[in-house]
Amino acid sequence: SRCKTSERNPTDGGPRRGGGLKTPCQRSFSLPFLDEKRKTATMGGGEGPKMSKFLGATVPDLTPDQTAALDVVKSVRTTPRDPRFPSQNQANHCWNRYNEWLLCLKSTGGDEDGCKNMRQMAVSICPTIWTEKWDEEREEGTFPGIKV
Repeated sequence: SRCKTSERNPTDGGPRRGGGLKTPCQRSFSLPFLDEKRKTATMGGGEGPKMSKFLGATVPDLTPDQTAALDVVKSVRTTPRDPRFPSQNQANHCWNRYNEWLLCLKSTGGDEDGCKNMRQMAVSICPTIWTEKWDEEREEGTFPGIKV
């Protein structure tokens, strides 16, 4: 360990707890730019910055393209939790969401606008390389999932 024995808690071998100056073993990791934002936000006694505060704030001097891109970013959500896939490994959840999107396409006769939300849920949980590979396999006719 990089910590000196004198800096460790004698009961469990971990860093000492309590007041005083923090040693390198007791410091928590932080990013300087976030620390600055916290200092600025907490000067008035607040709890610190909230993500909703940043997303809801008006951003000056944006081009129409940048404003449209910001609106898209604000509206993107990840796939909701699915009790059928309780484990940390979400590969099966990804595969299922992709095939649910294909089922939607099949049932609507290829209406991509009607199945846009299903596609978004698949893309949000699957690695990009997988969805690109599956899209290519569908074009080639070698995709092992649902045929549209």
